[in-house]
Amino acid sequence: MRINAAARSPVSSPGQQLKMQRDSPKPLASDALPLPVSLTNKIFMVLFFSASYYLMRRWREKIRSSTPLHMLNLGEIIALMVQLASFIYLIGFFGIDYVQNYINKSSDGSWDLDDVRGVDIPRRQRCSAAEIRIPRPPVLLRGKTLADNADDDIASAVREGAVPSHSLEAELGDCGRAASIRRQAVELTTGRSLEGLPLTGIDYASILGQCCEMVVGYVQIPVGVAGPLLLDGFEFTVPMATTEGCLVASTNRGCKAIYQSGGATSTLLREGMTRAPVVRFATAKRAAELKFFVEDANNFETLSVIFNRTSRFARLQDIFCVLAGRNAYLRFRSSTGDAMGMNMISKAVQNVLSYLQHLFPDMESISVSGNFCADKKATAVNWVEGRGKSVVCEAVLKGEIISKVLKTSVSALVELNMVKNLAGSALAGALGGFNAHASNIVSAIFIATGQDPAQNVESSHCITMMEAVNGGQDLHVSVTMPSIEVGTIGGGTQLASQAACLNLLGVKGANLESPGANAQMLARIVAGAVLAGEISLMSALAAGQLVNSHMKYNRSSQNVAEVGTR
Repeated sequence: MRINAAARSPVSSPGQQLKMQRDSPKPLASDALPLPVSLTNKIFMVLFFSASYYLMRRWREKIRSSTPLHMLNLGEIIALMVQLASFIYLIGFFGIDYVQNYINKSSDGSWDLDDVRGVDIPRRQRCSAAEIRIPRPPVLLRGKTLADNADDDIASAVREGAVPSHSLEAELGDCGRAASIRRQAVELTTGRSLEGLPLTGIDYASILGQCCEMVVGYVQIPVGVAGPLLLDGFEFTVPMATTEGCLVASTNRGCKAIYQSGGATSTLLREGMTRAPVVRFATAKRAAELKFFVEDANNFETLSVIFNRTSRFARLQDIFCVLAGRNAYLRFRSSTGDAMGMNMISKAVQNVLSYLQHLFPDMESISVSGNFCADKKATAVNWVEGRGKSVVCEAVLKGEIISKVLKTSVSALVELNMVKNLAGSALAGALGGFNAHASNIVSAIFIATGQDPAQNVESSHCITMMEAVNGGQDLHVSVTMPSIEVGTIGGGTQLASQAACLNLLGVKGANLESPGANAQMLARIVAGAVLAGEISLMSALAAGQLVNSHMKYNRSSQNVAEVGTR
């Protein structure tokens, strides 16, 4: 059952201004009062009751003397004004706590900050040590602060264990220098060279605290483009980061076939990130009582308020609870705006668990993730229920295009899809793998656009369907992907290279006018690119071209033995 529902400049840089805003005291609603709130409250309380007492006495005298109540003298008019003003203030006073909570309402980290700004805050290559707070005194080396020592000396100290490698960014205040020294220490420790691993050319400050730790460089992955992909009436040039030859070329051929056949159409079936904590009780009966409580429609509104107040974008959609003995798994589903949303929803779930702990004191929280989410795993719950964005994308390919561009026929593609993608996958016991190579395209786009590569596992769930239409002359082909997990803010999306790829697609950052629209469009593009990739690879297999194309485009011309000795 479900419940639906420049550091020395006098002018501060944007990053410094943001830090000053974070460090400055939060505004209070009572700051608007000219007097201390306690004194102001006493004054208005006295005025209200004094005016009320005076008016009550005057009205009693009028009733006794048969004087109309609406006939007022100056004193009564003043008393009425004082009573009204006091009443308005007191009503406002009782609402101050609500106003204060609204002003100081917490949001979901970088997601809300990025969306409020609506602009990119430039990052400095140097990261201020003062901004990286660590609960210990500065590390000293040879009687000097770490930053005052030579790089070689620091690297040697790291190798010997005198200086923690993980503390270099905080101690040096320069993320680029920290990466260089750590790299040197690794070479000294292992005796292996990192010469081929690039060091310069990346903003290490943008990585700190968000993308990677213990950084020593970065890996270069070629980025190609496929397209234009004609999807829902718009043209997209799709960036793909891959080291597999033929992949971009093949996807590009599929895009050409789709374009010349009139384009593809996508439909967003559902969206909602999930998180499923696991809790335990002494008995299965108590676990069942929790299940009944969270699935009771009368309790959903309360749980939603607690869940939703952690972020401006998290909106609880439903809760699906299952039991395994005395363990209860609660699968929360929530919209998350343009963020992929794992951190956002985890924070909200934690709030709900705290609330449930008061109602069920004997409840033991085992983990905020009980693997019923399910993240980074091929699971039936994601295949059936979906996770992230559920998208179906389709196109009707003209018979002449299939013959001219894809070098095969409608009947050959229909038969191959049945024998390979459907029957063959069933024999293999596939779970969400009823396709030719959806994972190839998903991985390439994920890496190019800063998504979590590990979520390719469930994001590549896909069933490819091919059917002859229009009297067997044309081919209707579709891909149904129930769990595409993407975001356009947070994580790796803010890195310069990945942000550039998102910008190429027109989905960089948060959509201020329609929160969530950019992430939805990215999911549609992923499905459209998968459709193109499926069309091209299946055609190559049907025409017997796969081996020849890979031998031509996916073979290195270098001497492998020579490269291995470098």
